[in-house]
Amino acid sequence: MSDSPPIFKRVLLKLSGEALMGSKSFGIDPSIAADIAAEVDSVHKLGVQVAVMIGGGNIFRGLQSSAYGVGRVAADNMGMLATIINAIAIGEAIRNTGSGTRIMTAIEMAKIAEPYVTERAIDHLLNNRIVIFGGGTGNPFFTTDTAATLRALEINSDVLLKATKVDGVYDADPVSEPSARFFPSLTYEEMLKKKLKVMDMTAVSLAMENNLPIVVFNLMQKGNIIKAVTGEKVGTTITGE
Repeated sequence: MSDSPPIFKRVLLKLSGEALMGSKSFGIDPSIAADIAAEVDSVHKLGVQVAVMIGGGNIFRGLQSSAYGVGRVAADNMGMLATIINAIAIGEAIRNTGSGTRIMTAIEMAKIAEPYVTERAIDHLLNNRIVIFGGGTGNPFFTTDTAATLRALEINSDVLLKATKVDGVYDADPVSEPSARFFPSLTYEEMLKKKLKVMDMTAVSLAMENNLPIVVFNLMQKGNIIKAVTGEKVGTTITGE
């Protein structure tokens, strides 16, 4: 656990579904889920109110729907259901650390998760529970990046923490292009102008309109979530300045 105090009171952590795969080609790696849960629990024990939005790309991606012979709306619905599977998995992993959790979903399924209501989510956070959001926005054509930005604004989060598989924002994929340029900081306008693809443009525009800071960092490096929360320099910071 970090010796530095947190600089944020409330954060929303955006996890990609792919992050849960680890070295697997599909599904959830239990050890990765446990590692993420342990770090979220450590942040929570610093006194930070934590919400988590999770994607579903490790199970199904709506943008790949043509390969399955289904339309975009149906495929996005399938993708949103995949995020709920992941939310349950990460919720159980966090609960195993001893922290209290609530899973909330934009798609109503009362026997599985609590329907998302902003006031209830905030109440859970105030009562020392970690809130996990599944189901995206509940609507097709919106990514979980946009859903994460929307939820962060609704619950008055101080920052959106975007966890990825690379060290931050680059001008190209650093895995396939080792010479890709790394950006330690960016403005929203630069993100949009350069069309940098770490987040979709709708999410960046929404954050810009509401002055929501974004920190993009490598989830695979243990300790990076705590570093981001305590203000230690990590990844790429995106703001209006």
